[in-house]
Amino acid sequence: MWNRLVEACANALSLRRIRVHALLIAIVLWSVFIWNYATPGLLDRNGLLKGTDFLHFYTIGTLAREGHPDRLYDLRAQEKLTERVPEAKGLVYAPFYGPQVALLFAPFAALPYGKALAAWLLINALIYACCCWLVWRECPNLQQNPGTVMVIALAFPAFFHLLVWGQTSGLALACFTLMFLCLRRKNNFAAGLAFGLLFFKPQLGVAGAVIFLLAGEWRILAGATVTAVAQLAVVWADFGAPVLRDYFRHFYDVPDMLPLLEPKLYQLHSLRGFWELSGLPPRIAETCLGISLVIVLALAYRAWQRSRSLEIRFASLLVATVLVAPHLTIYDLVILAPAFLLLANWTLDHRFPSMVICLYLCFVLQLIGPLARWTHVQLTVVAMTALLYLLEKHGVIRDGVAALRTRS
Repeated sequence: MWNRLVEACANALSLRRIRVHALLIAIVLWSVFIWNYATPGLLDRNGLLKGTDFLHFYTIGTLAREGHPDRLYDLRAQEKLTERVPEAKGLVYAPFYGPQVALLFAPFAALPYGKALAAWLLINALIYACCCWLVWRECPNLQQNPGTVMVIALAFPAFFHLLVWGQTSGLALACFTLMFLCLRRKNNFAAGLAFGLLFFKPQLGVAGAVIFLLAGEWRILAGATVTAVAQLAVVWADFGAPVLRDYFRHFYDVPDMLPLLEPKLYQLHSLRGFWELSGLPPRIAETCLGISLVIVLALAYRAWQRSRSLEIRFASLLVATVLVAPHLTIYDLVILAPAFLLLANWTLDHRFPSMVICLYLCFVLQLIGPLARWTHVQLTVVAMTALLYLLEKHGVIRDGVAALRTRS
């Protein structure tokens, strides 16, 4: 009976209905975006600074441009510098990003805040479009419906939040996209180089590092080491060793400063955020977190080792990356864009109703994340964990069945 119910639900999600749902979501999201931003000045209709998080990148870029790298981890100095954007009064950001990010944003600091933000949002949109296009080219089953794919890409809630917040997750998406393309061409060292670029956002490399170590992917790890060390070398050459020492010393302050970084738990979409939001006693929540992290990493590792399909392996890596990350906000879910494309392509080759439903839920549940402030359950985490389970269990099985059919 359960199987029939699942199949009926999957059949209800026809291509036409998915396209209509995506179109409605896209219209609502981008109408809200335009309405909210269509105000004179730097404040949106809610009275908040446009770009919000971009202010921090603009600030550290200003410090790098004006020759004050020693202040990159001085909270008071950065707070004083935000006075150059009067509308940002009262905004304080914990300085967690590496000094290489300050170098990246130094050119933007040459522009007024409004123009710098517009340039950054345009770059983010182009990066997202290019990444989706590059992955779509590798999905033959999606080639016949480019319009549908484009509408779904526009409806992706994480992309909407990426632009609303002015965040850097688009760069992380680019790293993962390059990694996938290198793996597709069986160049593991180059894939590692792309993976190592994530060093600017190290929380997104935790799951991959563990999986690659367990799987003995030494070429990937070697490439990652090269680009991670290269970033440190560039910083050392430009800013000197004291800045690097400040950066690594700052990690000791992370637990004390997390309330500044995560003031709204319902915006988190990782296992850590899930258990903190649950309201359980701290010790029980920490125990549950530890157990769930082991389970998720084990599932992702098994999928990486056992599956014949790069789509299954890479999608498992991306989902595990999201779930395992110690800090992951709604805009970081944009790195799942390749996973949605690859798994949509894969499901068209394999009759798998459960996967169709799970993918749909992982997509639309991002829209109701704020409800978790009352329910204390972040449903996206539940859906992504279920998706990872399906990838490890049924994905591997169906790969094997497909291989047997090919041989016969």
